[in-house]
Amino acid sequence: MTTFTEAQIPALTGRTIVVTGANSGIGRAAAGMLAAKGAHVVLAVRDLSKGRAAAATMTGDVDVRRLDLADLASVREFAERSAEPIDVLINNAGLMIPPLGRTADGFELQFGTNHLGHFALTNLLLPRIRERVVTVSSTGHRTGAIDLDDLNWKRRPYRAFPAYAQSKLANLLFTLELQHRLTEAGSPVIATAAHPGLAATNLLGHLENEQSPLRRLRTTLIGLLAQSEEAGALPVVYAAVADVPAGSYAGPGGFLQGRGAPKLVGRSRAARDNAVARRLWTVSEELAGVTFPLTTASGGRTGSPPGHGRQIP
Repeated sequence: MTTFTEAQIPALTGRTIVVTGANSGIGRAAAGMLAAKGAHVVLAVRDLSKGRAAAATMTGDVDVRRLDLADLASVREFAERSAEPIDVLINNAGLMIPPLGRTADGFELQFGTNHLGHFALTNLLLPRIRERVVTVSSTGHRTGAIDLDDLNWKRRPYRAFPAYAQSKLANLLFTLELQHRLTEAGSPVIATAAHPGLAATNLLGHLENEQSPLRRLRTTLIGLLAQSEEAGALPVVYAAVADVPAGSYAGPGGFLQGRGAPKLVGRSRAARDNAVARRLWTVSEELAGVTFPLTTASGGRTGSPPGHGRQIP
């Protein structure tokens, strides 16, 4: 088992790392660790004032830029303004079990933010990425199912946690297919994934609004079992800078992967389904209006062109 700690993060001087959702929680903790090791860290945040407040707590070279993953126009604008080479992209930002909502483009809020926003961002930035793409998932992916006919909960009654679990499963299927395409293109870039375990972050804020006799007990148990934001960020940093295999998945090594030092962990059978990963990628290209930008060794595109006027499933 690894004993990876913050002290083992290598020197990162000269590297540029983009962290989405870096104004709070896991993203803020990871960004602070990476900046302290010499990286130029871009905090990609929806709220610039919160991003600047987070940056003020960090030591090192940090830059705050606006990115709203729930608005594809904002994603494209961010990518257009990010002209410099990027060594590592950390797709961290996310929502967890909010009430039913829609993105600016009409997607279910969790699927649109957690998956599609990062899907579009990665493909738009990929020609400038030199080392690694890290996508943050969750143990909640194990209960997830991909409904390719109703990804955006148009036909089904909305249920917040199943929608969250679908988006986190989509994160792992995205990593799986991204690595396949990078390999096919002969790219040196690798795709990895990570999850923070049970970390006490503001993602759990919606649980405080639950009206249930079990709410107080659940909140108390989370408080007792959850690890700190810094501990939750370590698997993400591990996946970003350690010598790990392409396509790997990192998480806490303790009981039920809830807490503990980072190590490589397993994922559900559904998260290893190559056929569903390919189909989800194709639908995601059509919905987000982006394609895989690299070419194969023979000069051909690995992806297909986006569709036009597709209905949101």
